[in-house]
Amino acid sequence: MQDVGQLQLATFVNEAGLEARGGNLFLATAASGQPNVASPGDPGFGQLRQGYLEASNVNPVAEITALITAQRAYEMNSRVVKTVDEMLATTSQMR
Repeated sequence: MQDVGQLQLATFVNEAGLEARGGNLFLATAASGQPNVASPGDPGFGQLRQGYLEASNVNPVAEITALITAQRAYEMNSRVVKTVDEMLATTSQMR
């Protein structure tokens, strides 16, 4: 029997099978399997701590580096397209 106001945690055999509904909401599906529900602190489940914040799982330095790399690749590809366009324009003027 669950206590009133006691938060429960759920794990799934196949977390990739959960259906994302947006806003950090996921629904169980046949692919995810049935939820295994337990209280925080039970073996195999996490703990909940009052007054703590969950850390971000994003590495900002790596993401900015990836963004800069993608931006430079886009710029280089844009220059290639512009050069090809100029070459085709020159070729069509020679006729």
